[in-house]
Order: sequence, then C-alpha cells, then structure tokens
Amino acid sequence: MNRAADGAAELAIIQKQETQTRSYKAGENNIGAAKDMLNVADGAMSGITDYLQKIRELGVRASNTATITDAERTSIQAQIEQYKQGISDIAKQTSFNTKPLLDGTSQKYNIMTDATGNGMKITTADATLQALGIADFDVTKDFDLAQVDDALARVSAGRSGMGAQSNALEYAYRYSTNIRLNVTAGKAGSRIWITDRRYPSRKRSRPCSNMHFLCRKNRWNREPARRQIFLSHKRWRTAERRL
Repeated sequence: MNRAADGAAELAIIQKQETQTRSYKAGENNIGAAKDMLNVADGAMSGITDYLQKIRELGVRASNTATITDAERTSIQAQIEQYKQGISDIAKQTSFNTKPLLDGTSQKYNIMTDATGNGMKITTADATLQALGIADFDVTKDFDLAQVDDALARVSAGRSGMGAQSNALEYAYRYSTNIRLNVTAGKAGSRIWITDRRYPSRKRSRPCSNMHFLCRKNRWNREPARRQIFLSHKRWRTAERRL
C-alpha cells in the first residue's frame, strides 16, 4: 500500500503498532544503558570497599600501642592517606557518558522504560570521604575504628541498593521485550503490505490475508513458463513416489 486511500483503517492501526514497538525498543535501550551505568558505579564501589578494608587493617595494627612506636604509626598514617586519596579519586572520576556517579553532585536519574513515557528512578551513592565519614580519620591521634566500620556499611548499603535497582531494570526489560514481541506478532498478522515510497522494493510489513491470494493468483497467471516448469516438476515427483 502506497497511499492511505488503499486502506485507511489498516494504515492507522499499523502506524500505531509501529509507534508502539519502536517506543518499547527505545525503552529497552534506555534500560540497557541504565544497567550499564549501575554496573560502572558498582564496580567503582567495589574498589572503594577494598581501600576501606585496607584502612581498617592498618587501623587495627596501629591500635597495638604495646609494639607500635609513634614513628611507625606516622608511617601507617601516610599509607592510610594514600588509600584515602584512592577513594577520593574513585569518587571524583567515576562517570558514565560524562555524568559523575559517586561524587554526590547527581545521584538521581529518571529512566523511561516503556512506550507510554513511564519509567523509574535510579540512584547511585555518594562515595566521597566526607559522605563516608573518614575524611579526618588519623591513627596518630585518638581514633575509632567504628568510623571505618560505618563507612563500610554505607558502601555496602549503596551497592545493595544499586543491585536491587539493576534487578528491577531487568524485570522491566523482560516486560518491555514481551510486549514488543507480541505487538510485532500482531503486525505480522496484518492484512496489508506497507511499501516505503522512498524505496519501493522494500516492504516494511506484513502480508495481507484478504488480497494475498488474488495477488498470487494473478502472478501465477502472468508466468505461464514458470507454471509449466512447476507442473512438470510436480508430475515428475509424483511419478517418482509411485515407483
């Protein structure tokens, strides 16, 4: 069909279905990008967890006042400062498509997940030293390992939240894919062909049920030579089976 007059009602239905399937596909792409973003943030938070574990280990070592001298404790603090700098670098540099994820400047994102424009909000964590509560952690002074424990708990909570959101996105992706495939199947059963006027040789949709038989019959009548070959081959196959 090249004109709306060839099937106005069918055209309206198919165009709506086309819009719906494309919108669901776009939503699936959005979901995939959101999952990738959460994976990036989770990987960075895993690195921060490693740093915190090392800081706590050094803090436990520095707590042994019976065998650790002040000079050694100063050396331990120098190593802790390196680990804290590593955490700070991860928080500042982790980004997705130039958007920072863990520095606290932007933690909420709207993701459109379906054809109606509805979606869900996803959040990342603030992993700066200030947010974790270890910016002033210093083993050369009075210190409390509970600061590091609280920081570890915050990181774990942030990672758990992002994991739950990733699972929710996966469910939304499956739902969208199911709807899109069913709508596409509905288009496949449509009653007309839609031909792109820009590329007449390309049919973008779906065989018809009411005109398809007549079209094939007319084509059959226009090709006597091909019909003869087909019938000859059919008789030959029939004779072969009888033997």
